[in-house]
Amino acid sequence: MDSTVTTSTEESVWGGGNRPLGASYGKLMMWFFIVSDALTFSGFLASYGFSRFKFIETWPIADEVFTHVPFFHGNFPMYYVAFMTFILIMSSVTMVLAVDAGHKMMKNKAIIYMFLTIIGGAIFVGSQAWEWATFIKGDYGALETRGGRILQFVKADSGERAALSDFAKTLPSERVDHESRNGVWFYKGEALPSYSLNEVVEGLKSNPNILIRTETIDAEGEKTLLTREESLTKIKDAKLVVEGANLIRNEYGSRLFADFFFFITGFHGFHVFSGVIINIIIFFNIILGTYERRGHYEMVEKVGLYWHFVDLVWVFVFTFFYLV
Repeated sequence: MDSTVTTSTEESVWGGGNRPLGASYGKLMMWFFIVSDALTFSGFLASYGFSRFKFIETWPIADEVFTHVPFFHGNFPMYYVAFMTFILIMSSVTMVLAVDAGHKMMKNKAIIYMFLTIIGGAIFVGSQAWEWATFIKGDYGALETRGGRILQFVKADSGERAALSDFAKTLPSERVDHESRNGVWFYKGEALPSYSLNEVVEGLKSNPNILIRTETIDAEGEKTLLTREESLTKIKDAKLVVEGANLIRNEYGSRLFADFFFFITGFHGFHVFSGVIINIIIFFNIILGTYERRGHYEMVEKVGLYWHFVDLVWVFVFTFFYLV
């Protein structure tokens, strides 16, 4: 019995030649990568969903976290995130046009659409970096209790969030300047917050217009606002000042939210950044006429598959983090 498999002809493997599903080897491997990466993102988002609904009563409200727009001061919930999403989706459109131009061997159009795709991806990556910086820095400040809960501050007359700078008192004896003339310039330790705990406490006591809001969500879907008396009692549980968010503390609420935000959006941002770099390489190859000499633009189509996948993943990330 002859068990030899001949691979030198198209008809000898799988009864369909050496191109399963009619796809080239490179395109098939790209699909394998996309499927495996999709499973990875699915695991991350499932973990996020599980953690969110386990701690739903203390989870930050996205409309109160992502309210910033570059060069504008004010409360613009989700505006900039929506802009980022629009840019990324439009970059998928230009990528489709680049692939179509490649199929038609239209070099100049492929160059234009690849360039627009690169610009869209660069804007998205830059926007995500700016959003990270803003999230890390914070804008209001809060206190953390001994139990790890976050206490935020609200103006009683307007119901708006109050920043620590709006009411905290300055107590010169609370800190020492890290300067060589003071002899402590060589000390190591965490950076001091803008205000000490005592400065915030004294500011709250002296300003009757400031109330405390806990991270617990009430039946109306809002954070629980304490009365003036409850606020003065609750602040006794505070142990430190929190400004911004990191992998340990988060002024907006549950620290798990910050952990997942940095990990998942960072992982996706790395994919977009990688896609931009690959697109730049393909862009210059088109200019140099590499694909003209090969007689096809399949490489543009393969990187297009990756780019569409990255865009699709962002739709799910956007939905999980910002909309739901």
